[in-house]
Amino acid sequence: MSDLESLYPFLYSDTSDLSTVLEQVRASTVAKAGEILALRREVAARDGDRIEACAREAAARFGAGGRLFAFGNGGSATDAQQLATLFLSPGASGGRQSAPPLPAFGLANDTSVVTALCNDVGVEVVFARQLAAFGGRNDIAVGLSTSGNSGNLLRAFDEAGRRGMLTIGLAGYDGGKMAELDSIDYLFVVPSASVHRIQEAQTTIYQVLWELTVEEMAHVPRHTR
Repeated sequence: MSDLESLYPFLYSDTSDLSTVLEQVRASTVAKAGEILALRREVAARDGDRIEACAREAAARFGAGGRLFAFGNGGSATDAQQLATLFLSPGASGGRQSAPPLPAFGLANDTSVVTALCNDVGVEVVFARQLAAFGGRNDIAVGLSTSGNSGNLLRAFDEAGRRGMLTIGLAGYDGGKMAELDSIDYLFVVPSASVHRIQEAQTTIYQVLWELTVEEMAHVPRHTR
């Protein structure tokens, strides 16, 4: 059975009975929803206190004039962009119209910079070089990966750690090589072998991290540049 067939068995069914196909679709949807709910509960029970502590540290960095730099590859680059958007535009989600925008950047967003680094130096430095140019000790680095093994993320975390940045990693499976790094202050691992479920749970993690950071900012003195 192929991966696609295991995910969507009703597409490969021999039946032409619409009611049967719709029931298979319903059962598949319910099963997937149950999987992600259980996974989110597991992550919340295991890492809830650490996410809260991470949010407090992130708020302190923002209060000191820091900025957030988010990065990832492929779908994780899209999630990194969404994470940066949450901090930049808090009024656009969650009804937080009074929350102040916070400086955040997606390091995969600038195609000229990304392609120049990939072509002229190598894809392994595409995030580390940008952190070397922009990162400071009050800043925050957030890297997202499903496998936890992306070489350019590992290089970026080491660069961020050398610069004294607050480093936050989101990974799946067992954390991969990211779990072996000393340069990641907070690593949140989604214990699943499904890329789909990992990314869905990671979305919840960074959404909660953003909400808690914004709430904490109300108690943190703001640095004026």
